[in-house]
Amino acid sequence: MAECIFCRIIAGEIPAEITYQDEVLVAFRDIHPLAPVHLLIVPRRHVESLAETGEEDQAWLGRVQVVAAALARREGIAGSGFRLVVNCGPDAGQEVPHLHYHLIGGRTLGGMV
Repeated sequence: MAECIFCRIIAGEIPAEITYQDEVLVAFRDIHPLAPVHLLIVPRRHVESLAETGEEDQAWLGRVQVVAAALARREGIAGSGFRLVVNCGPDAGQEVPHLHYHLIGGRTLGGMV
């Protein structure tokens, strides 16, 4: 999608600090971090939200978990703890309509709500 900011980051049209990429996923630092480590993990394929995924998406959705754990280890937050969050839709606070996971850590995190 030409107007999607994450699609444009993936395409290299908008600069970002890319921390990981493979044929399915791209991870980069959030420009408004909530903690010392705040990465966004996004699929290369444009999917608006988790609500739009189905059985055929199981493999890459599972890959998100594996990549998140590896990134947490690389960033030095796996031992102390981290949060992996996906917001689905406007009521949940999803601001960009491209499925993305927030990997957050590096400090004590408060309650979820």
